[in-house]
Amino acid sequence: MKYFIYTLAAVVSCSAMSFGKTGHRITGAIAEKYLTETTRQSIESIIGNETLAEASTYVDEMKSNPSEFWRKTANPYHYVTVPKGKTYAQVGAPKKSDAVEALKKYSKVLKDKKASKADKAVALKFIVHIIGDLHQPLHAGNGDDRGGNDVKLRFFWQDSNLHRVWDSGLIDQQKLSYTEWTNFLNRTITPDTILQWTTTNPEDWIAESTKIRDTIYPKEDNLTWDYQYQHLPTLKLRLKQGGVRIAVYLNELFDPTHN
Repeated sequence: MKYFIYTLAAVVSCSAMSFGKTGHRITGAIAEKYLTETTRQSIESIIGNETLAEASTYVDEMKSNPSEFWRKTANPYHYVTVPKGKTYAQVGAPKKSDAVEALKKYSKVLKDKKASKADKAVALKFIVHIIGDLHQPLHAGNGDDRGGNDVKLRFFWQDSNLHRVWDSGLIDQQKLSYTEWTNFLNRTITPDTILQWTTTNPEDWIAESTKIRDTIYPKEDNLTWDYQYQHLPTLKLRLKQGGVRIAVYLNELFDPTHN
């Protein structure tokens, strides 16, 4: 996933990879459990038997497509930029768009009865991906360091950067498949926590991410067990929240009368 810094959008997009494939698949797979039957059928009518875990990585996989859209236009759709001490409402979207504006755009496509099945499929995959991105704290960048990409460090004795640590480093270090991750995390999601997390307003997700973001910058540049101990619980929380909110968001789009 790529993140936050609209003034440096083009550069960020080339160097960041949102939550990594495993992280996105986890949020997509968690979401599957909380879809209503109406939503599930609507999704199936668009992407067939493809799962949300599969669909979740499509947007990153298309980055190598040579078209103008995938190489330039879609780059800013993966992140937002919110300087420290500001809110997204105060900052707003840049001229080149951002994740929030893209989410609005593709939500309209899914609601448009005249939109083609192909366009709806792309819209659905963007929505699943974007919601996952906005739960990665460094996809709500502060505008100073390309979403943590400029924060060079070593993670378990390998060269890395802070953005990569949160995209994939902490996840991959656990040596679990996305299905194992999903099974473990789903067991800790309760009806009460779902109620607490039921918000479809991306500004709420961004506010959470920026609050976390400002606490995860390390004081040293060699990160190992202590950093993992401190922040792995937060990573797990964001994966769970991202998955639940993908489901809640899609339920609201496809099954607005559900309870």
